Amino acid sequence: MTVRPVTVTGEPVLHRRAVEVEAFDDELRALIADMFETMDEANGVGLAAPQVGVGLRIFTYEFANDDDVPPRGVLVNPTLVLGKVSGAEPDPDEETEGCLSVPGHSYPLKRAEWARVRGFDADGTPVDFEATGWFARVMQHEYDHLDGKLYIDRLNDRWSKRARKNIRKEGWGIPGNTWLPGVDPDPFGH
Repeated sequence: MTVRPVTVTGEPVLHRRAVEVEAFDDELRALIADMFETMDEANGVGLAAPQVGVGLRIFTYEFANDDDVPPRGVLVNPTLVLGKVSGAEPDPDEETEGCLSVPGHSYPLKRAEWARVRGFDADGTPVDFEATGWFARVMQHEYDHLDGKLYIDRLNDRWSKRARKNIRKEGWGIPGNTWLPGVDPDPFGH
């Protein structure tokens, strides 16, 4: 297993739809092992393949939940069906997200409180479960990466303006920016 560099907003692979996985083979399982290693070293709750520069529809997660779903897993070629997203303002104390591809910054965002998740594990075995609360948020966040969206793309005007300002200040928004978990300082201070 290898810890891979995490791509930062502006890298093209993060901003385009990832392609379906076609072969459930040793190469796929090696990529997934690297993704788990990278996610763990970065202290993340999820990691999508585009975040390590690979444009495939895969994400890993580790999140304790009350939904009778294993707290650690992988989803290959997932689909999501979502509950309604409230039109209310996001609560900065309760609904703030961060992302390894926008390292060190966090912003409030409304998400659906429920998601139906379907896909496959690393061996091609079907996976099907419901996720609620923060676990549903994790599923939505990681799934968005597979469609070329970062959570900052979904922010309301107030928070979007702040995010764009911070991205410019950091020198991101262009290709070539990465950070290496376990080598570079943890951007979220874990």
